[in-house]
Amino acid sequence: MNRIVLGAVAALLFVAAGLFWLQGRAEVERGAPPPMPIASRSGPPEPLPSANVAGLRGPTPPEAIEQTNEQRRFRRYDRDGDGRITRHELLSTRTAAFRKLDKDGNNLLTFEEWASATVDKFAQADTDRDLVLTPQEFRTTAPPPKPKAKCSC
Repeated sequence: MNRIVLGAVAALLFVAAGLFWLQGRAEVERGAPPPMPIASRSGPPEPLPSANVAGLRGPTPPEAIEQTNEQRRFRRYDRDGDGRITRHELLSTRTAAFRKLDKDGNNLLTFEEWASATVDKFAQADTDRDLVLTPQEFRTTAPPPKPKAKCSC
């Protein structure tokens, strides 16, 4: 019963605050000066601003680095750019795989459901068991290539 009364009082307070706000806004709008007509403005229109860029030179654009797909994939996981992928770096970028890993089908992915597959994949790739993936070890985690569609042109 108390919740109903408290809810009704809160609703009335919101309505009262809204009415006061609307009345105050109407007073401000009534007291505002009318906009100045375009014809009564004196003088020629103001010129558009311009910048003189003669003789200025911007920074040179960066050079594109030719990389293989595997090198790009490795750099995507290597967050600190040290040439190695730690377990933390690999686990932190796997959030997109959450939807695929729901084992019990309840549309809720527990950390255990997600981490078990990722930890198993990391352990399988880490052949020397030093808890760090080298580029050669990381290459084994690549998804299988998708078959190319045969064109029936």
